[in-house]
Amino acid sequence: MTHNSDAEVRVDKMSFAVGTIVFTVLALSLGDALIKFTSNTFVIWQLFVVRSAIAIPLLYSYLVVKAPSALQWPSKFLWTAARSLILVAMWISYYLSLPHLQLSVAAATYYTLPIFITLFSAAIIGDKISRLGWIAVFLGFLGVLLILRPNAGDFNWFAILPLFSAILYASAMILTRTKCRAEHPIILSLALNITFVAVGSIAAILIEIFASGTREGFLLAAWVEMGQTQWVAMALLAISILIGSVGTAIAYQNAPPAVIGTFDFAYVGFAVLWGIVFFTEIPDGVSILGMMLIVVAGIMSLRK
Repeated sequence: MTHNSDAEVRVDKMSFAVGTIVFTVLALSLGDALIKFTSNTFVIWQLFVVRSAIAIPLLYSYLVVKAPSALQWPSKFLWTAARSLILVAMWISYYLSLPHLQLSVAAATYYTLPIFITLFSAAIIGDKISRLGWIAVFLGFLGVLLILRPNAGDFNWFAILPLFSAILYASAMILTRTKCRAEHPIILSLALNITFVAVGSIAAILIEIFASGTREGFLLAAWVEMGQTQWVAMALLAISILIGSVGTAIAYQNAPPAVIGTFDFAYVGFAVLWGIVFFTEIPDGVSILGMMLIVVAGIMSLRK
């Protein structure tokens, strides 16, 4: 009961939260570009386990030195576990799309999440959606249709995965705001990374036991031997997920989900930039129009 009252009286820090989420998506977008770049090297479960195995001792050490009083079970353990599982499912879905999509297309489709956060905030928290908010929802989904073009002959079914990821992420952030707001952000990050290791290990064991025939691809391939290059890549990915998991928790604890969700889509701009710089991916005109509509919808969600 004490933790509930703490969450209710906690004061929002809008500027701090917005700055945190912009820096966070910068780090995450770079990490996701690296994942796309290494997707033909690592299997997703190895990435989960090794990356988080690097991150967990760093998080634990920080708590021991800086916040020993926070080093305890989350007060809302089941909600924290649910949040972690939802986020792991979100990353599985998004990462599986990256080898098959332009980074900018995956990002723009995924960053319909401000729209889902707006809808979920209304349905779960009770926020009102204004007429402007409903227009934003319509424009956002029109942007998705322009990017996915489901009737086009070159429609890529992998483009559905970032959309599913957006729904999962929005759910997790609403959960952060409503049920996990009183938890220490490092504890939330630690719980997430422990879940990454657990899910990755269980999946790897099950695949080893039950997979038959040729094992290949980002989902089923055997783990690769770790050399110096692989360890450097994993260390960079660990830094990215550390910033991502801590930054999102801090941002959504300190400002309303609809506001932070809007600035969250700065990821789209970063993803377009990294796609051009690292993969020479230049979106076509229709896709760019779709991305612009999603960005406009996000800004309108902020002003609703």
